[in-house]
Amino acid sequence: MMTQDNIASHELIGLYTEIIQSENTQIVGVSGKIVDETKFMFTLDTKKGFKKFPKESTQWKFVFNGDTAQIDGTKLTKRSYERMGVKA
Repeated sequence: MMTQDNIASHELIGLYTEIIQSENTQIVGVSGKIVDETKFMFTLDTKKGFKKFPKESTQWKFVFNGDTAQIDGTKLTKRSYERMGVKA
């Protein structure tokens, strides 16, 4: 079960997220559904279409199961299967 404490070890594709802090102030406040993920980037389905954002140097807020969690993007800079501990 996904909780605030273990969200980084779960699949994030399909979750709604918002950028709450970033070195690039122009992307703060952007939100959308995660549709793809690479080691260093999230692709979000935003109001203005699909956009790619760096995980690193960014604070993310995730919404899931009626709950929210904030996480530093540096904790997410791995491929999803590496975060989950699954062998490729």
